[in-house]
Amino acid sequence: MRPIEFWGAYTSRTLRPLWVAEELGLAYQLHPIAPRSGETQTEAFTRLNPKQKIPCLVDGNVPGTLVLTESLPIGRYLIAAYGTKALAAPTLPLQAAREDEWCCYVLAELDETSLYVIRRHRDLAHIYGEGPEVVQACFEYLDRHLKVVDAALEKGGFILGDSFSLADIMLVSCLAWAKDYGATLRPASEAYLQRMTGRSAYQRALAANTPAQA
Repeated sequence: MRPIEFWGAYTSRTLRPLWVAEELGLAYQLHPIAPRSGETQTEAFTRLNPKQKIPCLVDGNVPGTLVLTESLPIGRYLIAAYGTKALAAPTLPLQAAREDEWCCYVLAELDETSLYVIRRHRDLAHIYGEGPEVVQACFEYLDRHLKVVDAALEKGGFILGDSFSLADIMLVSCLAWAKDYGATLRPASEAYLQRMTGRSAYQRALAANTPAQA
C-alpha cells in the first residue's frame, strides 16, 4: 500500500485530516506548504488543485489516483476507506445524520462565520481590511454558539455520546482555534478540549502540522 499524501500545514483546517490519519494509523507523506506563502500558487500545485487551497489529499491506492480537497470530505473519505473499530463511519442513517449535523454546524457557525472572519479582519487585515466592529460582532456570535456546544458537552464523553467520531475532530479543531484567539471556553468545553487534545494521535498530528520552518 502506497503512503497517502497530504498537502498543507500550519492551520486548524490542515490539522483535521492529519488527525484522522493518525487515529487510523495510516502511513502518509506530508508536503507542509503554508497558506499565503506562494506555495499554493505554483504551477505544480495548481495542476493538482485548481482551487489553490489547502488541505489537499492524494491517494495513489485508488485506480487513477484520487485527489480530494476540503477537510471534511477528506476526513469522511479516509474513515470510510480505512476506518477502524476506534474510528469508523456511521452505519445507520440517524447516526450519519447526527454526525453530519455537528460537522456542518462546526464548519458553518464556528469556522466560516466566526473564526475565519476574525482572522480575515484582524490577523489578515493587511489583505482584507481592518474591521474592529466586525471582529467584535464575530466574537459575540462565536460566544453564542460556544454556549450551545458547552450544553451539548455537559454529560461528558464525546460530542455524539460514547463514540469518538469525525465530529469530535472538527469540533476540537475549532475549540482550540477559538481559545488561541482569546475566546473563553465554558467548563464542559474546556474539560472536553483537554481530554481530546491529550489523545496521542492528536499530539502526533499537531507535531506534523507545525513543522519547523526553515
